[in-house]
Amino acid sequence: MSVNIGIDLGGTKILAAAIDECGDTVASYHCPTPRDDYDLTLNAIAELISLIEGELNQQLPVGLGMPGSISPHTGLVQNANSVWLNGRALASDINARLQRDVRLANDANCFALSEAVDGAAAGARSVFGVILGTGVGGGIVIDGNLLNGPRSIGGEWGHCALPFPTALELKAAPLCWCGQKGCMESWISGPALVEQFNAGSVTKAVRVEEIAAIAVQPEPQMKRWANEIFNAHADRIARGLAQVVNLFDPEVIVLGGGLSQLTHLYDQLPGLMAPYIFSDTPVVDIRPPRFGATSGVRGAARLWAYK
Repeated sequence: MSVNIGIDLGGTKILAAAIDECGDTVASYHCPTPRDDYDLTLNAIAELISLIEGELNQQLPVGLGMPGSISPHTGLVQNANSVWLNGRALASDINARLQRDVRLANDANCFALSEAVDGAAAGARSVFGVILGTGVGGGIVIDGNLLNGPRSIGGEWGHCALPFPTALELKAAPLCWCGQKGCMESWISGPALVEQFNAGSVTKAVRVEEIAAIAVQPEPQMKRWANEIFNAHADRIARGLAQVVNLFDPEVIVLGGGLSQLTHLYDQLPGLMAPYIFSDTPVVDIRPPRFGATSGVRGAARLWAYK
């Protein structure tokens, strides 16, 4: 039975797993991401691969899911919110470190591939996989194949502007790390949601989970504010996803990332999206991920199965 290694290079954690052809995990290791240190990041990836191959006693094909993408023009990393990777020759450097070819893809693309092949959207012809977490990204899968594009930016809805902004949103549009103002990521990411909550609250939150707990607590003022923030957040996601639907009309949308655990999104988003969808049947199938936090690493391991 064939086995591939998948690497999910996250902003806070690197996860490595050996996945067999049935989709089962046969070995897995993880470590904290050495933030702001490119060389230590390469070392950490190589060490995790060595641990898996030592356990299984064989050299295996490796797929790497990463923030951003490899520019087809320069061969360097572009658009990574883990900014210490940008401008680096990650593909050639990791190939040299391992003395073999590694396949690389955007982490949201890996998530989308995993959920489209045998995850929540298995059997659908067109799938949009969404990452809602520290960053906001997306991946497009058509008939089981990733749609990457000639610039390697397919699915990057997180750096489109918030559609149909209100006058207040136009005035308050936050600056995104990419240099633009009002990107979807700057409005709907986990850190953005926490910042919006803290701007009107005496009780400060650090994590989205804390806001979710406040939203169901008895104290009426804090509960009301938390729910106002969640409702505004869902409305902004809905406007952004409606534009995605208008562009390529996916059969299924799968939510991933930490914010995909907010169960109210699955109830609210279809109705909130409907007024912005250019169709007489505006209901969209939005699903939670089947594989959750491991979907990215599973998709990375599957990169060798596709052109």
